[in-house]
Amino acid sequence: MDGLLYLEDGTVFRGRGFGYPRTSAGELVFNTSMTGYQEILTDPSYAGQIINFTYPLIGNYGITAADNESSRIHAFGMAAKNICFTPSNYRSVMTIDQWLFDMKVPGIFEIDTRALTRRIRSHGTVKCVISNQGLSPSEARDFCDQAVLRNDHMKRAGVRQRVRIGGTGRRVAVLDFGVKQNILRSLEKRNCDVYLFPYGSSADELMSVDPDGLFLTNGPGDPQEAAEAVAEVKKLMGRLPMFGICMGHQVLALAAGGKTFKMAYGHRGGNHGVYDKETGRSCITSQNHGYVVSAQSVILSGMEITHFNLNDGTVEGMRHNTWPIFSVQYHPEASPGPNDSDHLFDRFMDLMDRFSPNLRPAAAGGINTVKGGGHHA
Repeated sequence: MDGLLYLEDGTVFRGRGFGYPRTSAGELVFNTSMTGYQEILTDPSYAGQIINFTYPLIGNYGITAADNESSRIHAFGMAAKNICFTPSNYRSVMTIDQWLFDMKVPGIFEIDTRALTRRIRSHGTVKCVISNQGLSPSEARDFCDQAVLRNDHMKRAGVRQRVRIGGTGRRVAVLDFGVKQNILRSLEKRNCDVYLFPYGSSADELMSVDPDGLFLTNGPGDPQEAAEAVAEVKKLMGRLPMFGICMGHQVLALAAGGKTFKMAYGHRGGNHGVYDKETGRSCITSQNHGYVVSAQSVILSGMEITHFNLNDGTVEGMRHNTWPIFSVQYHPEASPGPNDSDHLFDRFMDLMDRFSPNLRPAAAGGINTVKGGGHHA
């Protein structure tokens, strides 16, 4: 199949098609991870996006039965330099070509991914069309002009109704913006009694299970489009411990009265350095986000910046100065990526042990009167 990438400025990249014969429009982004293409493609945070993989060989270890981060591919398409059609891995159950075909997702390879990445780095993420149906540049241009990209995918990326993942430990209400499975595994590993709530759940619904803490997940899109969730989270701030990751981090910032803004090309990959101001240590992190929290806005809203990006200085983590609330922009659960920050889940467990609303007031110390409670975050 002939493959084509058409960028909204008229730039055309030609290559070979694979996967499902289809034409799609989305936001073109690049990912720098050397492994983990299966986890990346099934990460709900990539909904609405076409991924350009910078690593030159994709598909070399095939597709396994255990590495999905959700039940399907959420990305609208993918581009690569080379695709391996004969993977070598005893765990592999199919090729990436067959997998994309089964998932009805188009792919293109044998293109100059380095030039494409440099284009994104110079001009920012762009609207583009991916096609492996033999489209001409003029047909792709017409398709691009007519396509309308959405920024509210977080409203549809998660569960549709409440789901319980049983455990005997702390009860956690999880507000689902498009959760990765390894986040849920990280909570299960700590024996949490998890209640997964769909987007649109009210504060009363979240509190109906008497949670010890609230977890806000990752997800796709512009956090300012999640206004309903922001309003409900705001009602719960100070009532129970909270931990947010990625989209959840941004929603917490907005709920506190802060602001977010879109980055030029975002952070996507498994090799981003982050400095933890409270420990004085740096860590390598897995990231996937196109929006970021404004530091000054959250500082003025009662938050303290705890982590920042070593490449561009952007906000990577924060905690509340009074309440047991903290969040990070990156993915401590990895998948793919390093697990340097897995301990943040233990920090959340500690907050619930200290400040759960289900503790007796004498033991809890009164969650709404914790002085410097965020210090423990």
